[in-house]
Amino acid sequence: MMRNEVFEFEGEKGARLVGKLDLPDGSPHGYALFAHCFTCTKESLAAVRIGRALAGQGLGVLRFDFTGLGQSGGEFADSTFSGSVKDVVAAAQAMRDAGIEPTLLIGHSLGGAAVLAAAADLPNVKAIATIGAPFDVQHVTRLFGDDLEKLLEKGEAEVKLGGRPFKIRSSFVDDLGAHDQAQRIHDLRRALLVIHAPMDRTVDIENAGQIFQAALHPKSFVSLDDADHLLTRSADSAYAAEVIAAWATRYVGKPPPRSAIEPGEVVVEETGEGDFQVEVLAGGVRFLADEPIEVGGLGSGPTPYDLLCAGLGACTAMTIRMYARHKAWPLQRVRVCVGHARTRGEEPPDEFRREVALEGDLTDEQRSRLMEIAERCPVHRSLEQGARVSTQQVREIIRLAGVEEAGQHARDMTED
Repeated sequence: MMRNEVFEFEGEKGARLVGKLDLPDGSPHGYALFAHCFTCTKESLAAVRIGRALAGQGLGVLRFDFTGLGQSGGEFADSTFSGSVKDVVAAAQAMRDAGIEPTLLIGHSLGGAAVLAAAADLPNVKAIATIGAPFDVQHVTRLFGDDLEKLLEKGEAEVKLGGRPFKIRSSFVDDLGAHDQAQRIHDLRRALLVIHAPMDRTVDIENAGQIFQAALHPKSFVSLDDADHLLTRSADSAYAAEVIAAWATRYVGKPPPRSAIEPGEVVVEETGEGDFQVEVLAGGVRFLADEPIEVGGLGSGPTPYDLLCAGLGACTAMTIRMYARHKAWPLQRVRVCVGHARTRGEEPPDEFRREVALEGDLTDEQRSRLMEIAERCPVHRSLEQGARVSTQQVREIIRLAGVEEAGQHARDMTED
């Protein structure tokens, strides 16, 4: 299960900056630092969803509020892009001091430009991913609209960004002209992943091309298709997180294989998307479960009955394979198809219909024996014998007591 911890540190001007550390179940195999978009916070949809998804892949992720935003101290009106870059460096150094130094930087929009600029001061960072980032940081002034002229004339102005008012000073605009991002990107000498949506109306796709052209290899580009700039659809932020996690394993390492002594519990949590969509953490991997669109779901994953069928099918195939290997029989592949049915008037009314295909040069006697073994798989026995379900309400899910270890199923398969 994923857990959150508050992580506070001192920013570049002495203000107390507040972050959240998204952590996976067990020990993280690496750490990442996430910089949010301009005037956003660590609680933006993209930051939360990407942090959660990467934690599900075994990475610890710090997402923090820049100076003057969210829960962090300081005045936003006094901030500059240079200050944001120093905030990123301060966050990474605070993580290092805490023994969780990041080797991956992730930045969204202007946060992407900030991590590209901060990398020069963070020699132990191995990889950088940007999402919808501008190539020229002065691009952000386009968001000011007609207020830009007033800002430059009077030295400060209140501008509306994302429907919220922010006081901006001319020092912010002046600072933007002091940054040569092209040279910084050329000098990165780190792995770079550029993620951008071709239809992004806030930071157009040409920025991604310029960043990519300025960078040296290794570099990669991934299109976000029809996503918007803020990745407001959960599918878009989830896809970005999956891409980053898969790409980053080459540079920050892969999670260790699951151990037999780890707990065998499964955690299910609502995502807040649709009426039924939930996120499932099982066996060290994270995936969605849902209902079909026609009954009110988003159709984004297997239904609960699908998962029951999957458990029976997986157990059947594994048990058959274990027995065939023990006997040294020439079984090449097992394929199992399972479906759930309910018949009124029957006792019990629920039925799991199962078909098993055995490939290989097997004798009729061997095939018959393997089908007998299929009837003995542990999940099959649990379903036929029935089970007790004990439920209790808790304030926070931490760890179930008395739950079998992950290796118990393998031991059960060997029982006669």
